Amino acid sequence: MNVSTANFELYLKTIIQDASLDAEIPAILETFKHKHVKKNTLFVEEGKICDYFCFIDSGILQHNILVLGEEKTTYLALKNSATAALKSFMYQISSRKNIKAISDCDLFVIDQKNFKNLLSTNKAFHQFYYNLIENQIYHIDDYRIDLLTLTPEERYKKLLANEPKLLKEVPLHYLASFLGISTRHISRIRKNVI
Repeated sequence: MNVSTANFELYLKTIIQDASLDAEIPAILETFKHKHVKKNTLFVEEGKICDYFCFIDSGILQHNILVLGEEKTTYLALKNSATAALKSFMYQISSRKNIKAISDCDLFVIDQKNFKNLLSTNKAFHQFYYNLIENQIYHIDDYRIDLLTLTPEERYKKLLANEPKLLKEVPLHYLASFLGISTRHISRIRKNVI
């Protein structure tokens, strides 16, 4: 099956933000391979090594951990984003989390050997990775501050304002877990906000 890399190419250019590196992007696209992951399939399994870093061309990947037997969502990776169990992937150690497809997903994946090779030989990929990590640090910092300073209703409203597609595409119980709110409480908040 021949899958278009157009979304991936646009994503790379958006993150890299340096047109002088555009000539190096085809080498990145050629190194990533298409992978289809069916709904409810684990892309990464806790206790095992994360084999791939990926770009999500379609679908949603849920990062989760088990706490006292209850699944807790730690992150939701949507279409047109990149994700991995990064520490596991980079250091080839057991993952502390699961990454599960909560819808059918089409991904572009790269293994660790090719990833590290691109990092050291392709200036565009190096810039992409640097900018991606920098942006993720900003998001993680904001998320942690929000958990400590905003009420559940304020967190929901912020998510509604900043990520409206999350509210449309992700089942409510995953959103509740991600926001640190019970499913019952988020249902009440949702009724009050809508």
